[in-house]
Amino acid sequence: MEIEILKRIITGQREELENIFKESPIIERDNLNHIKPFLSRPNILAILGVRRSGKSVFSVLLAKALKEDYAYINFDDERMIGLKTEDLDKVLQAFYELYGEVNLIILDEPQNVRGWELFANRLRRTKKVIITGSNSNLLSGELATHLTGRYIDFTLYPLSFKEILDFKPNAYLIEDIAKVQKRLDKYLKESGFPEFRNFGHKIVETIYSDIISKDCLDRHNIKNKKTFKELSRYLASNFSGEFTYSRLLNIFNLKDVHTIKNYVSYLKESFLIEVIERFSPKLKQQVIAPKKIYVVDHGICNFLSFKLSKDTGRLLENIVCIELLRRKSVNSGLEVYYWKNYQQNEVDFVVKQGSKVKTLIQACWNLSEDKTKEREIKSLIKAGKELKCRELVIISRDKEGEEKTGGERIIFIPLWKWLLGK
Repeated sequence: MEIEILKRIITGQREELENIFKESPIIERDNLNHIKPFLSRPNILAILGVRRSGKSVFSVLLAKALKEDYAYINFDDERMIGLKTEDLDKVLQAFYELYGEVNLIILDEPQNVRGWELFANRLRRTKKVIITGSNSNLLSGELATHLTGRYIDFTLYPLSFKEILDFKPNAYLIEDIAKVQKRLDKYLKESGFPEFRNFGHKIVETIYSDIISKDCLDRHNIKNKKTFKELSRYLASNFSGEFTYSRLLNIFNLKDVHTIKNYVSYLKESFLIEVIERFSPKLKQQVIAPKKIYVVDHGICNFLSFKLSKDTGRLLENIVCIELLRRKSVNSGLEVYYWKNYQQNEVDFVVKQGSKVKTLIQACWNLSEDKTKEREIKSLIKAGKELKCRELVIISRDKEGEEKTGGERIIFIPLWKWLLGK
């Protein structure tokens, strides 16, 4: 590819990206300050996450926070089709001709070019490099081989409730509590994808379609497209529910369980779904037990689920799961599971820190019925005794306080307060 053509593409992409900052207010992302120190010197930062979660904008926000001039190229561009390994040096030359000496380089979706790993490895010796990718396998293979221990990775999720809230509520003011609760009720019906604010539910449908077609079907050359699409719809519709590979095998009338496992792994690699294991001290039991499925953004649950009526309780559970994983992205020692015993008592989330179970969490929208409340508490206490955990939490729409039951302290916290980290 000719240098002048590359320069035109790079200039156009940069202008398109910077126009985003000019045309609408940019929401500041959490964890920016947490990530910033990792680029205090030449290094590679890999920002991973679902398509259109805001990785490119986050990269520019990071550059601005570091007060660095930056060079940017997006390889997920039809004009880049056919770009070869030997053209990567031309990309660097184009950067120098356009911007002079630059210390920060952003490579957007570089996995589309063969040999990009060695190019990135060479850059990191003298440059600060940000790599973005919408596939978790970006860091496998060649890059992992060449950069063992020499990069930092971070998963960026769609916008959290804390990020979209445009004021800091006073938790002791009734007016603020009412206002933040109203915002939360609205958020539950919407989506965390940044572009939802401008384009509504249609953009969520488009993003979902692109993930299935570009990040799964095309990337993995899946032949049985119809079954794969039906499986992805089924899983998205059964968010916050259990599944087994054998059951999926029967539902979709496939012959090989490895095919089902591959299909689910492709959806995980694209960050569309998250799979949570059942907690067990015995690894074998953990592997063979049913797993739970969650969707990366509750907007997909809202706008693409086949359910005729929305189950707010399952929606709350999905939001809590993604928030826990968002917190895990900056706390590598955190692990998230669910718990269930042979009596079918269940706890939605087991939060493990290092070798200890730190917190047990139930997510329940409405605790007004005594029967529901008793069931949630009973499961928490049983799990607490088995897992030797004393921090027992129930997240609901509005209940707040503490209760002593069976010698255990149960903490009740409203969803809005928990999401804001209070």
